[in-house]
Amino acid sequence: MPDEVRERAGVRMLVCDPQGPPIATTQDALDLIGAAFLGAELVAVPASRLDEGFFSLGTRFAGEVMQKFVNYRLRLVVVGDISRHLAGSSALRALVQESNQADHVWFVPDLDALDARLRAGRERR
Repeated sequence: MPDEVRERAGVRMLVCDPQGPPIATTQDALDLIGAAFLGAELVAVPASRLDEGFFSLGTRFAGEVMQKFVNYRLRLVVVGDISRHLAGSSALRALVQESNQADHVWFVPDLDALDARLRAGRERR
């Protein structure tokens, strides 16, 4: 399945193919942002597509990618199991916890969890 814009839980999003190209540079992130401009307000990226450097906060790659999404007013959702990365970094655990309390960047285990979070957000409004 290629990356595609579709609606889930009432939100138009770019759902990225787990088998797609890796996101290893800020240009790769900008390419996803460009693809999302076809009408998406959220980009769901499988954790498996993110370069290992994303999860090593010392590289600053995660911060650069997240800031690009914020600058373009798109929500970024990292989808998948990142427990291996969380186990090795208290800083990453703090980032994930803080991000999940806000509305710009989320980390969820799967697309069903993303759908549930989006539906819950609509119900609160």
